[in-house]
Amino acid sequence: MELNLSCPPEKKKPDSGNRLTVLLLVLVAIVILFQTSLWISGFYTGPSALPRAITPRGDLALEEKTTIELFQKVSPSAVYITSLTVQREWFSLKATAIPRGTGSGFVWDDQGTIITNFHVISGGQGAQVTLSDQSSWPAQVVGVEPDKDLAVLHIDAPRELLKPIALGTSNNLLVGQKVFVIGNPFGLDQTLTTGVISGLGREIQSESGRPIAGVIQTDAAINPGNSGGPMLDSAGRLIGINTAIVSPSGAYAGVGFAVPVDVVNRVVPQIVKYGRAKKAGLGITMVDDNVVRRLGVAGVLVYQVIPGSGAHKAGIEPPRIDQRGRILQADLIVACDKVPVKTQNDLFRVLDQYDIGDTVQVQIQRNSETIDMNVVLQEIGE
Repeated sequence: MELNLSCPPEKKKPDSGNRLTVLLLVLVAIVILFQTSLWISGFYTGPSALPRAITPRGDLALEEKTTIELFQKVSPSAVYITSLTVQREWFSLKATAIPRGTGSGFVWDDQGTIITNFHVISGGQGAQVTLSDQSSWPAQVVGVEPDKDLAVLHIDAPRELLKPIALGTSNNLLVGQKVFVIGNPFGLDQTLTTGVISGLGREIQSESGRPIAGVIQTDAAINPGNSGGPMLDSAGRLIGINTAIVSPSGAYAGVGFAVPVDVVNRVVPQIVKYGRAKKAGLGITMVDDNVVRRLGVAGVLVYQVIPGSGAHKAGIEPPRIDQRGRILQADLIVACDKVPVKTQNDLFRVLDQYDIGDTVQVQIQRNSETIDMNVVLQEIGE
């Protein structure tokens, strides 16, 4: 029997240097985790977390100062308009006024006269006007002129809250002039946009279908809700009422239109005084343009002549038709004030330049005869 007298191998003692290294790594990890938690919780105040010093700006540019002063001066004249409709509860039949649409407008005088577009309030059963101090007032419709897309409202607000807008003129505007628009696009009240006059003498169609001539075109941003608001020149004077845009999407596309202030200043006093606009006309009714085109002629075909009117006194006659419905004689207006007339809108463009009592030369084709007549214009559209 052999005895193994060899000694068992000794166990190695842990290296103290390795233990120290592990301990240091653990401490570093704890410090990093602690600082990270402080940074996440917002308590870390290292040098990079302190606010930076503000760089002095210096004075505002002269153009900026001018724009700011203009807005501060004119914005109290701009108003926010809400068109209302009446909704009745199903069981109690209680009537409640609810918003139908929104638009813009401006203060015309300190008597509470407010101007906006006709299409802003059209179809509504009431309106509410919010002034720049955010006070709201129920509005009454004084009168409208759909042919010019104008509406006149009245509110019973204290005079100290009413800041009438300064009026300019639109007969000496130039393409390239700077313009300023204040309104409520998408319900964002007291919004200022700027641009230039892009074109003059444009034409748009009114709510009634008649053309509005001499319209101002601008690239200032005009969006839904700007309708009825003021377009201003660099002196802060009203030069137009924002009315329409051309846009495939229905939003701003760089082409907006405003009814000239000279039209506004002529029509509004009539509405305030009479409750409607007094328009000059010949004193006739006309055959629809589509019917005239089917007859193969160009011009305005007279359908009826109002007895005692300027047209009647000048000798314009209604059609003569035999028992079989054949036209024996008809008066076709082919020119007015020496301007060719092919459609009713052509005639309206000419007549819109004249007042009641003015005389215009009307050229008539009666069968194969051409006749010039002087017609004294009378009031129409009562």
